[in-house]
Amino acid sequence: MSPKTARRSRHATTLRRTEYRSGLRVVTEEVPGVRSVALGIWVDVGSRDERPTVAGASHFLEHLLFKGTKSRSAQDIAQAFDAVGGDLNAFSAKEYTCYHCRVLDRDLPMAVEFMGDMLGSSLIQRADVDAERGVILEEIGMRDDAPDDLIHDLFAETLWKGHPLGRPVLGTRGTITGMSRDQVNGFYRRNYTPGQFVVAAAGNLDHDELCRLVEGAFDTGARVAGNGDGRRPVRQGGKPPAPSGASLVTNRRTEQAHLCLGTTALSRNDPDRFAFNVVNLALGGGMSSRLFQEIREKRGLAYSVFSYHSQFAETGLFCVYAGSTPGRAREVLSLVQQQLAAIAENGVSADELERAKGHLRGSLVLSLEETGSRMSRIGKSEIGHGEILSVDEILDRIDAVTLETAQRVAADVFGRPRTLTVVGPFKASAFREVTG
Repeated sequence: MSPKTARRSRHATTLRRTEYRSGLRVVTEEVPGVRSVALGIWVDVGSRDERPTVAGASHFLEHLLFKGTKSRSAQDIAQAFDAVGGDLNAFSAKEYTCYHCRVLDRDLPMAVEFMGDMLGSSLIQRADVDAERGVILEEIGMRDDAPDDLIHDLFAETLWKGHPLGRPVLGTRGTITGMSRDQVNGFYRRNYTPGQFVVAAAGNLDHDELCRLVEGAFDTGARVAGNGDGRRPVRQGGKPPAPSGASLVTNRRTEQAHLCLGTTALSRNDPDRFAFNVVNLALGGGMSSRLFQEIREKRGLAYSVFSYHSQFAETGLFCVYAGSTPGRAREVLSLVQQQLAAIAENGVSADELERAKGHLRGSLVLSLEETGSRMSRIGKSEIGHGEILSVDEILDRIDAVTLETAQRVAADVFGRPRTLTVVGPFKASAFREVTG
């Protein structure tokens, strides 16, 4: 057995998929040697699917589904999971919402029953809507008081002004204050249907038994012949929004200047996404990255500096973030621009390529040691791609990235119009000479 074959065999687990006439899908990964199951119900709706008048409805609804159903109170739900030492939570994103838990394998039937009840039979009572409205406004206030969080929402909004992908997941104070119970309930009834659900689970489970539990908790319809093993059509986002190239300076009396510089990037189905992820890691993805070494280690200009790549149906978002003292913010921004230009022109070095590829490989394999990460991987893959790449297939695609591919994709993305957002004690025109 070759070393490569030995490496690959250790990653093998049982992945199974079942699709129902309703469109609901069940995807599982059986993990030997554990006593837990991570379960997630992924709903194919997020902030980009909201009308502007109800911006934040997905996140609002995420809060409300914990408030009680026709047969169970909020306390009943909380006590059921507390009694077995389980975790129950949820999060909202631009293109999906996920309700997830982690329980002992023997408690999986309870988890499926309760979560099915929450997603299908929540009451959305007026009193709960009013109570959670206050909670969400406090959450928006917390975000606004944390400029290192706020800056990223401002960046997306400036990059894609007027496009649904640019809106914040939380909504705004105006939309949350004005949203009625009937509007939230209507959003729930329209979007929380079985065809929008992916049930993903990883751990000590039996796929067929989980399917039987799901069939008892949801209106699934009959199973599709062959378990629906083909690739399912996924969300089409339409024409990609163009990068605005605009800048925004938000004046705040902060001790630090917070900067985001970036542009549009690659969609989640772009075949070059693996190459760009390698480029992103070499630029700002770790302690050995160019930005970390040049800005923090060599010059001590920032405590936090990094880059990231978010992928959506028809486009992506690339962003560099840095926090520095206001007096050195222009120097930091200039250094970021220099590194972007250098990689766009010359690509990354052979050493940088191999380190970044090793980082991606290692991060992926290390994530397999936790059932929650496994569940998240297969759930995101199914709802976003309509198929699940095996770990070995992903490793192969990472291995296939070449210096030439990395340079080509870097030149493409880093050559696009850039957006800058800044939060700090500056006038609106403070960075005009830097950005041009």
